[in-house]
Amino acid sequence: MNSTKWLAAAALASLALPAAAQNITAPDAVVPAGITVEAPMVHGASLEGNLEGNALAREVMVVLPPSYDEDPTRRYPVVYYLHGFAISGRDFYDYMQVPTAVAENAAAGREFIVVVPDTLTAMGGSMYSNSVTTGNFRDFVATDLVAYIDANYRTIPTREGRGLVGHSMGGYGTWVVAMTHPEVFDSIWAQSACCVSARRETVESATAMASVPRDGVDQSGFGMRAGLASAVAWSPNPNKPPFYVDWAVTADGELDEAVLARWANNSPLAMVSSHVSALESFDGIALDVGEQDGLIRDDTLIHQELEKFGIDHFWETYEGTHTDKIGPRFKDLVLPWMAEHLDMGE
Repeated sequence: MNSTKWLAAAALASLALPAAAQNITAPDAVVPAGITVEAPMVHGASLEGNLEGNALAREVMVVLPPSYDEDPTRRYPVVYYLHGFAISGRDFYDYMQVPTAVAENAAAGREFIVVVPDTLTAMGGSMYSNSVTTGNFRDFVATDLVAYIDANYRTIPTREGRGLVGHSMGGYGTWVVAMTHPEVFDSIWAQSACCVSARRETVESATAMASVPRDGVDQSGFGMRAGLASAVAWSPNPNKPPFYVDWAVTADGELDEAVLARWANNSPLAMVSSHVSALESFDGIALDVGEQDGLIRDDTLIHQELEKFGIDHFWETYEGTHTDKIGPRFKDLVLPWMAEHLDMGE
């Protein structure tokens, strides 16, 4: 029976002000004949001890291609697909109709295992960052998750057999996970990545963020919740409950430039210049964004930054919003592109 899934589709705003969010309904994913879907719970050693109390066991949607059961000796490339803010991995898998994408690519001779991990947290999203407050989700993806999938499925267990893709917050995650763990993934594609530029605040917005009560997070609005998720991921402080965070405003009511610097240190745009060798090591880099997406400015900036350093990549804008084309593009563009760059095991 189909159920309603809600995708909080807007990216994090540049300021800690309410962001426009699009809620999109989607049925449960159709599973075509021959496709097998499993949902193991993967223990995250990297998440142990997180102060928010986020779950250590994470549901992971694993989509296996048609020949997986028919050919017990064959190994397959894996595409890891990171979801966005305020949505679970399962709901994102449903919205993207991942089994259909795997089936149609298999019919064209491109067989992948596609893995969609859940990284939903108390604030609505991990930001795919390492934080004592939220847990080390960046390491979870690159170490715990990859190790589990390689140990339990017939993967091509080398860098050349792994691709990394993400949308919105997951696009942000694609950049930061790839740049900090370049030895793990061969090729990457960031769809409509959020949070590319350094996050900025005003005294008013920073004060408003610091004033949200711990039990009022869910009622604070999409943009504010996104700001809270960013703060606990990028400026954690184990000595400051209940959020365990250093806020971007001082006790004197001024912007805390040290905290803002810590946030800027997590900007993919700022990271490019210090991770050139990592970026040059990828077999393929791609990014895209809709022309009606408010993130087009930031995604254009990182495209230009890659060009500045001579880093080869595929870049495309298209007629569309933040969410309306991402499923078909994953199926029709991203996976075929991955087949050109990954070791397909044939």
